[in-house]
Amino acid sequence: MPFDELLKELQGQKTVQEDPEHTPLAQLFNDAFMSKHSKLNSFSEFLTKGNFQVDTREDVQNIPDELFDRHVARETDFANWKDMLDTATKEFGKS
Repeated sequence: MPFDELLKELQGQKTVQEDPEHTPLAQLFNDAFMSKHSKLNSFSEFLTKGNFQVDTREDVQNIPDELFDRHVARETDFANWKDMLDTATKEFGKS
């Protein structure tokens, strides 16, 4: 993924027409969501703190579940990644 596309996705600026199958991660885990459920200000900060190199949703899926779940449990008020993703999806759907 070119850097400018990654930057747009992380900033939540990718449009539905560009990515009809998925909501950009930064839009799903927007700053308000991250501030509400963690001590971090953004999803990017969350990833950086865990030393994760994530460019796409597939990159998140390639992180070992146990490792990512531990990071989620340590840095957020969720027990694991699935809980965090499910809550973000529900909250995003309400907006």
